[in-house]
Amino acid sequence: MKVGNAMANDKRADGQTGSETSSGIAAAGIPVVLGRTPTEESYDIRIARDGTWFHNGDPIRRIELAKLFSTVLRRDDDGDYWLVTPVERGRIQVEDAPFVAVEMIVAGSGADQVLSFRTNLDHWVEAGAEHPIRVAVDPETGEPAPYIEIRSRLEALILRSVFYDMVERSETRRTETGESEVGLWSKKVFFALGRLPGD
Repeated sequence: MKVGNAMANDKRADGQTGSETSSGIAAAGIPVVLGRTPTEESYDIRIARDGTWFHNGDPIRRIELAKLFSTVLRRDDDGDYWLVTPVERGRIQVEDAPFVAVEMIVAGSGADQVLSFRTNLDHWVEAGAEHPIRVAVDPETGEPAPYIEIRSRLEALILRSVFYDMVERSETRRTETGESEVGLWSKKVFFALGRLPGD
């Protein structure tokens, strides 16, 4: 894959992903051409925790190029990240999540509230059943790390300032076990951000 032009022709004549793949290849979303899996290449591409894409150690400064690469980004069952075209595929390194949610817009209130997030590559998604929010907690530091799913198996790390805004807008409710948790509604789904100490 040549940075700058190889992805530009990522189109298939039949528009299909093919049915000749093995279950593992198909699960990873890796297309086939004429019954063949793409050739595996070696890419020196890394996505840093802040969402910056690097190639051969240098940042990719053209956001249009990073956006183009992101359209062929896949994640397999083992958690590995791949750039996949009909003719070649290669693993890339992702330090945390491949995207960063840098902005949030809130519309409505209560269970009908809608939280819309914009990523560093200008993807917009609305949190809900199809784009869930989760909060991972570092077991050593107790530090929360919030994420929203952008598309299948690909998440965005929610920027800390955006997360603080979410916490400020959150409400408290009782769980089935009697504990108190804080969270927000979006598209009739309640997303817990954390639990409060016992009364």
